[in-house]
Amino acid sequence: MQVSHPSQLLQPEWAEIIRSEATVAERTGLLQPKQLQLIYQQQWFKLLVPEVYSGYQKSLPEMVQLEESLAWADGSFGWVVTLCSGAGWFAGFMPVKEASAIFENPKVCLAGSGASNGTATISGNGFVLNGSWKYASGAQHATHFTANCVVKEAQETVLGEDGNPRILSFIIDKKDVKLITAWKYTGMMGTGSDAFEINNLKVSADRSFRINPDFALVDQPLYRYPFLQLAEATLAANLSGMAIHFMNLAEVIFQEKLGLNKLSINQKTVLRNTFRRLETEFGQLREAFYFALNKSWSTPNNEKSTLKEALQEVSKTSRLLAKKARETVDQLYPFCGLQAASPDTEINRVWRDFHTAGQHSLLTFLE
Repeated sequence: MQVSHPSQLLQPEWAEIIRSEATVAERTGLLQPKQLQLIYQQQWFKLLVPEVYSGYQKSLPEMVQLEESLAWADGSFGWVVTLCSGAGWFAGFMPVKEASAIFENPKVCLAGSGASNGTATISGNGFVLNGSWKYASGAQHATHFTANCVVKEAQETVLGEDGNPRILSFIIDKKDVKLITAWKYTGMMGTGSDAFEINNLKVSADRSFRINPDFALVDQPLYRYPFLQLAEATLAANLSGMAIHFMNLAEVIFQEKLGLNKLSINQKTVLRNTFRRLETEFGQLREAFYFALNKSWSTPNNEKSTLKEALQEVSKTSRLLAKKARETVDQLYPFCGLQAASPDTEINRVWRDFHTAGQHSLLTFLE
C-alpha cells in the first residue's frame, strides 16, 4: 500500500504553529499557548474518547497516521497528544456517570503512567490511594491523571482470578495530585513530563476501571482492540514521524553539500546512494506497518486465529519500524556535519527528541 507523507494530513498553518513554538516549548519545558489552542480547537486530546462523551472516537489507523504527522511536525508536541489522547481511550472503560462528567470539558486532558507504582487500600465503598509515578507527559496541561495501583485489603495484597496481584486503574482530579519536576533528559523537553504523587487520597469505587477489552463499557471496536498493540503502534508512529522529520532536514543539508565543490565525485555518489537506499528501506517498512495495522483493524473479532496473527504482525512491524527508524537516523547523522550536533539547530532538536523517545522500553526488543 502507498502511504502518504505525514505533511499531507496537516494543514500548513497547523505545522507552522507547532514548529514556530517548538524552541520555546523546549526551553520552558511545556507546550505553548498557541500549540494548546490548536489542540483544543481540533480536539486532539479527544481523538480516542467515545462519541457518546463528545469525543472523536477515531478509527485506529486514522488516529495512528495523524499522530505520526503531529510527531513529524514536532516530537514533543506529537508525544503529548499521543500519550494524552491515548489516556482518553480509557473513557471506554470508565463508569458512565464519571466519564460523562469528566469528558464534557472541551479542554479535558489526561496524563498519567502505566506503571503499577501505587496502592489502593479498600476502605468502605472506595479506596485510599498512595503512590508515586514518573514521567507523566502533558502533566502541566492535564485536568486529570490516571494511575495503576495494586489493590490492598488492610496490609494484604488482593489477588486476582489468575493468582497475581489485582491491579486497578484510577482517574484522579489534578487538584489531588502533587507534581514533581523530574524530566532531566536530553530530548522531549517540551513534553512537560513531570512525576506525580498521591498521598492518602480517598476515592469512590466509581473512579476505578480495568483496561481490558472484556471490561469495556462502550461497545465499539476501538475499545475491543488490545491495549498492547494500540500502544505499540502509536509509539512506533511517533518514532516514524520524528525520523521522517530528520530525513527531510538531512536531505536539505545533503543538497547543500552536493552543490559545493568540497566533495569528490565518489563522495557525492555515496551521499546520494546512502540517502536513497535508507529512504527506500524505511518507506517499505512503513508501508508494511500500516498494512498490518489496517488488517488488524478490519479483521472481525470472531475470526480469532486470523485476528491473533494480524495482531502479532502489528507487534512485529511496530518493532521493525522503530529499529529501521533508529538505523536510518543514525546512518544519516554523520553526513550532516556539525550543524546536526549544535543544540541550537532544528535538526539537533529532532535528533535528541528521536533518541530520547526511542528509549521507550515497549519497542526496545524485537520480540
